[in-house]
Amino acid sequence: MRIALFEPEIAGNVGAILRLGACFGAAVDLIEPMGFEWDDRRVRRTAMDYIDHVTIARHADFDAFRAAIGPRRLVLFTTKSHESAYDFRFKADDVLLFGKESAGVPVAIADSCHAQVRIPMRPQVRSMNLATSAALALGEALRQTDTLPG
Repeated sequence: MRIALFEPEIAGNVGAILRLGACFGAAVDLIEPMGFEWDDRRVRRTAMDYIDHVTIARHADFDAFRAAIGPRRLVLFTTKSHESAYDFRFKADDVLLFGKESAGVPVAIADSCHAQVRIPMRPQVRSMNLATSAALALGEALRQTDTLPG
């Protein structure tokens, strides 16, 4: 299982997701450009020493990312989907894709994904924090595929 972040903008979110990946054994793909410098101290401060326990791949753009992941299924998490992530059936080698904090992903990228799902939430609110969304998504995907760490 992998987590992919499309053009992430907030260093602290990336750090938290790197820590999440380390804890659950999920690699993290970062699709550039990012909204901060990679050596931003906020990434390491949030990820702490967990950054040394996660596989990180940086990709120059979406096309380079797609080439790197090969035929794996790409599952986009988006508020625009009507399918709940809790009704969707994940596979152990899925790549869970999350868009940039301010704008998600462009329509062309959304359309190129194998599936689009959402995390159900109250209609009075717009969206969750990126790291929180990634944690909920990864936890459910690993639970469904019986690949949660011991």
